Amino acid sequence: MNSVSPTAAQYIRGVMQDELVEGRRQLALEQQGSFGLRSPQTPDRGREAAEEPDEMDKLKAKLMSAWNNVKYGWTVKSKTSFNKMSPITLLGHSYLLNSEDEVERFRLAFVSRIWLTYRREFPQLEGSTWTTDCGWGCMLRSGQMLLAQGLLVHVMPKDWAWPDAQQLTDVDFEVFRPRSPARAAGVPIPSFGSPRGSNTPEKSNSEAPKCSQKKRPESIRDQQAEPIHHKLVTWFGDQPHAPFGVHQLVETGKGSGKKAGDWYGPSIVAHILRKAVAKTSVVQNLAVYVAQDCTVYKEDVVRLCDLSLSQTPPDPSSQAWKSIIILVPVRLGGEALNPSYIECVKNILKLDCCIGIIGGKPKHSLYFIGFQDEQLLYLDPHYCQPVVDVTQVNFSLESFHCSSPKKMPFTRMDPSCTIGFYAKNKKDFESLCSAVSMALSSSKEKYPIFTFVEGQGQDYGLEGHSSNHSVPAAHILPLGKQGRSNNRRNSDEFVFL
Repeated sequence: MNSVSPTAAQYIRGVMQDELVEGRRQLALEQQGSFGLRSPQTPDRGREAAEEPDEMDKLKAKLMSAWNNVKYGWTVKSKTSFNKMSPITLLGHSYLLNSEDEVERFRLAFVSRIWLTYRREFPQLEGSTWTTDCGWGCMLRSGQMLLAQGLLVHVMPKDWAWPDAQQLTDVDFEVFRPRSPARAAGVPIPSFGSPRGSNTPEKSNSEAPKCSQKKRPESIRDQQAEPIHHKLVTWFGDQPHAPFGVHQLVETGKGSGKKAGDWYGPSIVAHILRKAVAKTSVVQNLAVYVAQDCTVYKEDVVRLCDLSLSQTPPDPSSQAWKSIIILVPVRLGGEALNPSYIECVKNILKLDCCIGIIGGKPKHSLYFIGFQDEQLLYLDPHYCQPVVDVTQVNFSLESFHCSSPKKMPFTRMDPSCTIGFYAKNKKDFESLCSAVSMALSSSKEKYPIFTFVEGQGQDYGLEGHSSNHSVPAAHILPLGKQGRSNNRRNSDEFVFL
């Protein structure tokens, strides 16, 4: 069923109704099996009877996995159209697609992001029968992509681009003039090559358009960084010992009452990522801070980053400072996104320090990395691919990069999300606080999405969720709107199908 190349992966807009009905029916079976009630065993049934539920659980998990592999293992080819007259914002950089050079810049920037999707046939998750995360792991995958972007900024050269992205020609989007009669009459940029299967023969490398053959000044530097790129991807491999792989994230989530097969909200995933970075030694000089009650407490960040405070006695003149990823779980409305926050979200995505937003649309997790006009740009984890053995030397990176940008209206964005930022040093952190505060002030609402304050906050951490993981991510709304939002299920009870 996976005959479509991952580099040409396209996604269905929404899930068809019959699939939703079938999914709920299968979920009911699962809840009665792997994660639900089991009939009590009588003592005299013996060892063979005692093992029967395990076999039944295994069978049900296999059926559920097979159904999800089919559901997410195929794609529909379509093209995303971009307005050549409006700038596209992608993780703090702006692109105006009115020339081949600009389109190529955007293409390189997009394809170079790490894309992490559903995988199948990986080693069994400990304490379960799952060998795939299809159907339930989308928020974990979105969280992986957010962390991967932070690590790219942390360990790779500035403005790094994947050298092999130059060779991809299956980039399925087109640029159109805003007043063209129809999108089909848009203006595809020739440097992307002809879509495979068209009547135009595919160009060989020697016949490729001149634009795609241009050498970036940084290309030699980027090529030299490829071993680091490979190493970074291995950290997210679907192997039990990969520090940021699904196996480790699920294991970390057990402390919050989560298990394989459960659905994870953007708030709980933020805490899981913090724990995962804290307990590994593969990433040097990096910490993760998760905001509490929509507040970033500056002194708490300083205590995480300022290495001079750990010296005895403390050395105020020391310049030692850890880089920091700041994750801010927020809620941008009640039942739906509050339109007043859209301009604020745009301004946040324009910042160099922003590494993206994990959230999605209702029942569908996505990783947002930019926007054009009133459309969000995202990477979608809902594509099931075979597991890649990242322990092999020079394993293929193709399935970890996506060449198919997708958009969706801001109005479809679920209000529960987690926003990510990165600061390399103390000066960057101070600039981050100033720039983000300025972006937050653009909201039309009386109260900002979140705030920076001096001092320390109470240490909730992941353990705070384990005792009562139904507690929603804190958010601020005008008093007149709080009553409606209280009736909504909290962010950690997202249902992703």
